[in-house]
Amino acid sequence: MAWYDEAVFYHIYPLGLAGAPKTNSYGEPEHRLNGLLPWISHIKDIGCTALYIGPLFESVGHGYETTDYKKLDSRLGTNEDLAAFVAECHKQGIRVILDGVFNHTGRDFFAFQDIKKNREHSPYKDWYCNVNFWGNNEYNDGFSYENWGGYNLLVKLNQNNPAVRDYICDVIRFWASEFKIDGIRLDAADVLDFGYMQALRQTANEIGPDFWLMGEVIHGDYTRWVNEGTLHSVTNYHLHKALYSGHNDHNYFEIAHTVKRLYDMGGSRPDGLKLYNFADNHDVERIYTKLNNKDHFVPVHILMYTLPGVPSVYYGSEFGIEGKKERYSDDSLRPALDLKDYQDALKDNVCTRLICALGKIRRKVKALSYGGYKELVLTNRQYGFARDYNGETVFVAVNNDDSEASMSLPAGNAASYRDLLSGDKADVCGGRLMITIQANSGGIWVPVSRQEEQEADIAQEALDGFKTVKTDEGPIQEKEAPAKENMEPEKGQESSQDQKKETMQDTHLAADEQTEAAGEKQPDAKANQQPKEDSLQQEDSKKKETPIPAKKKAYEEMTIEELQQEILEKMAMNGPVTDRMRLDVMENVYHNSLINWVKSFR
Repeated sequence: MAWYDEAVFYHIYPLGLAGAPKTNSYGEPEHRLNGLLPWISHIKDIGCTALYIGPLFESVGHGYETTDYKKLDSRLGTNEDLAAFVAECHKQGIRVILDGVFNHTGRDFFAFQDIKKNREHSPYKDWYCNVNFWGNNEYNDGFSYENWGGYNLLVKLNQNNPAVRDYICDVIRFWASEFKIDGIRLDAADVLDFGYMQALRQTANEIGPDFWLMGEVIHGDYTRWVNEGTLHSVTNYHLHKALYSGHNDHNYFEIAHTVKRLYDMGGSRPDGLKLYNFADNHDVERIYTKLNNKDHFVPVHILMYTLPGVPSVYYGSEFGIEGKKERYSDDSLRPALDLKDYQDALKDNVCTRLICALGKIRRKVKALSYGGYKELVLTNRQYGFARDYNGETVFVAVNNDDSEASMSLPAGNAASYRDLLSGDKADVCGGRLMITIQANSGGIWVPVSRQEEQEADIAQEALDGFKTVKTDEGPIQEKEAPAKENMEPEKGQESSQDQKKETMQDTHLAADEQTEAAGEKQPDAKANQQPKEDSLQQEDSKKKETPIPAKKKAYEEMTIEELQQEILEKMAMNGPVTDRMRLDVMENVYHNSLINWVKSFR
């Protein structure tokens, strides 16, 4: 057992949270990272035990166009600031992993600058892929090269070059020695060379047996990356998509199917795949924005914390903030936040109290980290499963309906169970446990014993007042309401984020607003909703009416459907395309990911 087996992660995009300028002037260091120190205690208070933070190192703009791998970004401070930040995390019991952008560099990186200066005579001319001194680019370098994602700002490293591998492995050793970090998240791992990743894993093993390597992977068979030779874990985009669309469509079959497929992929063992589970991150819309029914925030996070895998919360989402992805900007997904604005969140914010309670429960109930998984009840609107560990069974049940629901579960050996979220207790009759799940909610049922009674008390302290009662105006808290002036803004004033989440209003959006709130076109939409597509989707629809052969278009200009078809055609050239392969392609609806995928074929 390693530390990450029981970890609950918090994810910070530091340049955004700290409010750093969009462009690096490479001037004197601004110690903005020190301003994030108060967040460490907040991370601990909401039950997280590990922090994924990055990108952190010197770069031109958003952080992924690295200029210097061994220097903290000037907009954030100095290396001493980063060492002190990690030390404070460790002091408060928080492990730290950094973002490793090892697929590409920025144009200001020393090796690329040497190629610009010395061209064919540069000792670094083979550090990048397909450098062509007969070509050119929009920067008028007098040569061309392979990039990532169609952006010449991101120059793709030649990962088969031993000198590049040695350099990056040395960077990992430097980070471990200089900053005492506990692991690395590999950016764009789905396009990294596998031999390259094996070299990184070997370096990680040399640093320590519990030095964690997690990779950003969107599509495909995750076992290609998660194994003894490459990575410990990858980002679980399959579950991410299922969590929000399964609730928006009232379709728990989608979630349960995804979980079963991933569990089978790991050999139907709890230690088979330890995937990095998340509801949102710095590249996708906030979960609170995506959900048509905001009350589904509750069952979404209950599932994220209790299904097999390692849960992660993206900074700000514990407050229920919103963030919509724009076509040319991710700024709204990566906002600057002042922790002082949320100083009462653990008391007043429903979302924050839920996350806090789930974090404490996750740490106390070992079956949620190590237990096997078994599906028990499944309908469109109710889903129940068991996590078994050391002869003890924990039941999890969720309900996405606007009415309460009942479940009958095989009870195992215990005589009674308690829901750690509501405090409700139920006795076993005839070998069955009969439970009731409130509307748009869920429960975590553990066998009752002295230990579980104590754990229930801990959870109840964190969840005091969380249970809600429906009214004509939406759900309100059962606990004593605060003074009216703290709940209702004066006319002409907007309520704060905390006040909005305090009421968890059950907003009934018009059909076009539902589509806008979800941020993506939902599959199998009901006919009576008639969702209005945004201008980009309308443009794509017009293109489909008069299709242009994909081979005549640049990948960046293709629609998602065209890219999927192009990938399937390239797969067919390499051999038979199985149903599983076809499904993996069709489930990937991320434009940039599809571009990277189609470019990966040789």
